[in-house]
Amino acid sequence: MSNHDLAIIILAAGKGTRLKSRLAKVLHRAGGRTLVEQIVRACEPLKARETVVVVGHQAEQVSALVEPLGAVTVLQQPQNGTGHAMQVAKRAVGRAKFAVVLPGDAPLIRTETLKTMISAHRNGNAAATILSAVVADPSGYGRILRKSETAVAAIVEESQLTGDQREINEINSAIYCFTLEKLWPALAQVRPNNKHRELYLTDAIACLSSKGETILAHVVADAREVLGCNTRADLAEVDRVFREWKRSTLLEAGVTIQLPETVLIDPEVTAGVDTVIEPGVQLLGKTKMGARCTIRTGSVLTDATLGDDVTVEAHSLVAQSRLENSVTIGPFARLRIGTHVKSGARIGNFVETKKSTISEGAKVPHLTYLGDAKVGPKTNIGAGTITCNYDGF
Repeated sequence: MSNHDLAIIILAAGKGTRLKSRLAKVLHRAGGRTLVEQIVRACEPLKARETVVVVGHQAEQVSALVEPLGAVTVLQQPQNGTGHAMQVAKRAVGRAKFAVVLPGDAPLIRTETLKTMISAHRNGNAAATILSAVVADPSGYGRILRKSETAVAAIVEESQLTGDQREINEINSAIYCFTLEKLWPALAQVRPNNKHRELYLTDAIACLSSKGETILAHVVADAREVLGCNTRADLAEVDRVFREWKRSTLLEAGVTIQLPETVLIDPEVTAGVDTVIEPGVQLLGKTKMGARCTIRTGSVLTDATLGDDVTVEAHSLVAQSRLENSVTIGPFARLRIGTHVKSGARIGNFVETKKSTISEGAKVPHLTYLGDAKVGPKTNIGAGTITCNYDGF
């Protein structure tokens, strides 16, 4: 499917008051990335003509994150509602005919879900398509009122629900697909007729519906994809789901993870078949592990590269270092930035290294600090050895 006529609009201007943080909501992290980065990356495979991020609170920091990913940013100042945010974004979408609109705090959304929503929108010749979800507890969400199996009559905010409407468990995710030539005139008619005196995008959908335009609702298969992050508890739950998905991916690829719920794995981590990850391990950044590695309890690997048959014994730290095939380190070893341990070498307990090369078959068994060092093949470094190249300044 070609999306040369599609724009992505991410509404990321909000502060996130309920998080009780000095950090803007979309700059909080879940699943190893900021919320807004997760959303931009989920949209990348759509190959839209433009990705527009509407920024507001801490605009410079948000822009610095998303612009290297190919997005353009527009400033919403003041933040006067989702409808106003769309008006601000209008000048940046160019000649796009359609737009997918997402809130900046729903990072679990998957590319395939967006693709199916876009297809449903195009095939249904809709003015607007709402991504909805069926949930056990719909409290706190706007509800979808349907007039047929596919068509929507209205979105009703929770505060406006009456009678049987409270029993509806299909909710509005605040993720939409719009036909822009129909949206812009409707948006121009929206007025701030609410207690916050803001312009709401949902009012534009109501306007389209009142004109007889087709409004569809596409139900997401996994309701977790539309979880938002309004509170710290929400943020923790979203992070938990991300981690669960990543662990499942590795398990399906032939990696053993013991007590998976205790293991923290970032999205760009890779591992070869028959690698074993013990409980309490953290695999962070762009860590890459070959086949048949063993990472024992309590170890933390950050941007580390491991060959095949590597063993990291318990409670060891490896950061920005390279371990070749058949290397063993630990327990209680710390390999800092720039360490290169070559094939068959062994780093033992209570050893720290930085910017050092440990050559093939060398042994550093215990109680050693090696900084700015080159250790030759099959060398045996005795306990208490210290090498460094630091003048104190």
